[in-house]
Amino acid sequence: MTASLELAERALAAVRAGDGAQATVVGERSLMLRFARSQPTQATAVDDTSVEISVLRDGHVAGASTNGGTGDELAACAREAERAAEAAARHGEPGAYPGFPEPAGSRAHAGHDPETALLDPAAGGAALRQVFDAAASRGVDGHGIWTAGEVTTAIASTAGMLAIDRVTDAGLRVTCVAPGGRSGHAASTATATGAIDAAAVAARAASRASVRGEPKRLGSGDYAVVLECYAVAELLEQLGRLALNGLAYAEDRSAVSGRLGTQVAAPSVNLADSPRYARSLPRAFDAEGVPKRPMPLIQDGVAHAVVHDTRSGALAGVRSTGHALEPAGAPYGPRPTNMVLAAGGAADEAELCRPIERGVYVTRLWYTNPVRPKETLITGVTRDGTLLIEDGEVVAPLEDLRFTDTVLGVLERTQALTAQPTLVGDHGFYGRRFATGVVCPGLRASSMHFTGAVP
Repeated sequence: MTASLELAERALAAVRAGDGAQATVVGERSLMLRFARSQPTQATAVDDTSVEISVLRDGHVAGASTNGGTGDELAACAREAERAAEAAARHGEPGAYPGFPEPAGSRAHAGHDPETALLDPAAGGAALRQVFDAAASRGVDGHGIWTAGEVTTAIASTAGMLAIDRVTDAGLRVTCVAPGGRSGHAASTATATGAIDAAAVAARAASRASVRGEPKRLGSGDYAVVLECYAVAELLEQLGRLALNGLAYAEDRSAVSGRLGTQVAAPSVNLADSPRYARSLPRAFDAEGVPKRPMPLIQDGVAHAVVHDTRSGALAGVRSTGHALEPAGAPYGPRPTNMVLAAGGAADEAELCRPIERGVYVTRLWYTNPVRPKETLITGVTRDGTLLIEDGEVVAPLEDLRFTDTVLGVLERTQALTAQPTLVGDHGFYGRRFATGVVCPGLRASSMHFTGAVP
């Protein structure tokens, strides 16, 4: 860890011009195993250190990055960042960025597991064997990924920031496919590989894929729904991007712009950004080094706050809440990365189903996209376990359905939540590894708008 901080300090010292600068060093060590048709298909390992130098000039911030750590390589990266910042300042009005934040103490967390940090591929191999055995016992094939990683982040800035953090994460995502093409999904995310029960995950996915009966078709309309945690997490991720984003709020593009302190969801909805929650993926600070702290977002259905980075905070006249996704803030603004939706009193999803005469059971949502962002209106399709509920019980599989509804509308119509929350993580990692997750229970809503079956 000390080496990463020393590298950040050397990178910062290479900057010679500008109104301030930040150097960020990210070291990633990770494994990923992919599998399909209950066979391993690809294994990858990453061992990478990147250095990003961000330079401020007249309220504009620009950056450059390198994988090199020599004095010449850091100097070349610094010159590139300086030139980019100077060009941005020369060709535009003074920017809105007020300056890199001053240091503030961050608290330790339990987000690093030494055993996971060993990155033993045998742990992944054992997980895959359990998945394949569980799938075979149900007569289905297993597809998906297993991954584990350790990330060290060090930040040094001309404002006096010196911060370092180290985290681990592990994840398993399984989609089981039956011979007729029906599929089921389940996943698990944790800070430690030892916390993932691969057999249980695969068994849950296999049970969805092996539901008996010919899939029925529902027409368009409003139906009562039971959403598993994976579907709930997708809705909350969209809510974080569209409504709880401080930049959208400051620019009057958020669904809660002008609505803080008002009712936006059912009284049973309590949502917070909780970076120290035991079942989450903890972090000490954001991409600008600002400490992460618990933050209520919706309390008893009332909109309480949005999240900010330094840039959006300056526009809104407040301080950063520690939610920068990039140095000086991402172009699309900040978002909460440790959302926790408080659980309810229902024992499980079966109990959620009991009051429903006719409705839809949704395992997860896929390919969701905004339609009217300021209303949180999104569209997408159900996938990997869409079932028909009749007279309080799941009775048959359904053809997948397209939905078009507002996230806040679904939360406003929420009637009950399960008592057991689950950490639902994102295992995509198409760029730098930055593991996030939503901790949430399953829920029942009185209605959700569907626009027809998906062929």
